[in-house]
Amino acid sequence: MSPAIRNVLIVALLAALVAFVPGGGTAGGVLRQMLSLLFLGAIAWFAAITYRQNRVTIMSLSGGNRLLLYGSIGLAALTATATSRLWHSGGLGVLVWFALIGAASVGVFSVYRSYQQY
Repeated sequence: MSPAIRNVLIVALLAALVAFVPGGGTAGGVLRQMLSLLFLGAIAWFAAITYRQNRVTIMSLSGGNRLLLYGSIGLAALTATATSRLWHSGGLGVLVWFALIGAASVGVFSVYRSYQQY
């Protein structure tokens, strides 16, 4: 049996367990939350490692650029946490989401350009 077919069968079996076993929906929700926390933990670990590797470069930025960098990262994180609320609020919420992500991206890019020109 090929690995692709085996993987599809495993996913189908897990879906059947969630759909047909009593309490399967609750178990599926717990599994989803667990995977979400693992994913967020991996992102936090990656961010910590990246910060440690670039600590000297970040500290060599001017105070204004460092403030812009940290503010942009914070804005992106805040927007990421509000994604579901903004996307479910309708067209204006989606536009606000894109504007916030765009502003955070422009801030990080501005700091990068300033660093490269130095």
